[in-house]
Amino acid sequence: MPLTTPLSIQQLYDENREAMQLGWFAGFPGGERQISGDAASAADMVGHLNLIHPGRIQVFGHQETDYYRRLSPAAREHQTTELVAGEPPAFIIAQGLETPEYILTMCDEKNIPLFSTPLPAAQVIDYLRVYLSKKLAERVTMHGVFMDVLGVGVLITGESGLGKSELGLELISRNHGLVADDVVEFARIAPHMIEGRCPALLQNLLEVRGLGLLDIKTIFGETAVRRKMRLKLIVHLVRRSTLEENYERLPLHSQTQEVLGLQIRQVVIPVEAGRNLAVLLEAAVRNTILQLRGIDTLKDFMERQQRAMLSDD
Repeated sequence: MPLTTPLSIQQLYDENREAMQLGWFAGFPGGERQISGDAASAADMVGHLNLIHPGRIQVFGHQETDYYRRLSPAAREHQTTELVAGEPPAFIIAQGLETPEYILTMCDEKNIPLFSTPLPAAQVIDYLRVYLSKKLAERVTMHGVFMDVLGVGVLITGESGLGKSELGLELISRNHGLVADDVVEFARIAPHMIEGRCPALLQNLLEVRGLGLLDIKTIFGETAVRRKMRLKLIVHLVRRSTLEENYERLPLHSQTQEVLGLQIRQVVIPVEAGRNLAVLLEAAVRNTILQLRGIDTLKDFMERQQRAMLSDD
């Protein structure tokens, strides 16, 4: 099942304090506040100060600070009341600006964390949106060998004993890259993007029957491994008998498999003696690249066949 991990303001502060040069000046008990949402809505979770999205992390830059200073005391109090009613997870004063006293007081009274950073407001927003999209992404763990083949993220799946790791090793010897073997962690980091990584414990390792664990980075060099890749294709290995029972020889519709709510292209390759699986997989990847560019070989063939039938009539 897909998983999402709740994110607290305390965790956001701890993980970004050095990179963003954050200081925490008020609302210390509010560190337990949770940021709710998912990767697809990360852009709505942080932004320039406004009352349209009161529940987001509110960032004060030069323009927001100047605007507040021009307000009358009554208007300022009304705006502040509206902001607090929206329960923002935190306030961030950007560009090293001096924090207005009334903001400090309000944050302490309402336990709203108040941070300060020397970075420009736009940079703060861009940085945190990327951070939140990754932290709040839905995640799932899948079994298989995840490879970079011709710049395409390919997950090789199939029953145990069909030679997935051996195929991965052959692909590495053909100058493709290993992302993960056996266990792959996938996260939906954007509405139409799934990213796969290797658990830290298994990084650079490939297990091959008869050889044991191989350190691919040490054996083949740094260019033989990848830290992450976007999932574009699933290659499922099956026995010939399984193929004949469950799959069409020439499917009329592109096969897909759902991963984290997205339909990922899938190719089924039968395994039997004498077949060069590495070559077949590379051909499948090249065909996928053509499909991503709008070139559908099967569709073109069917149209050609239809024209031939019409000409015969």
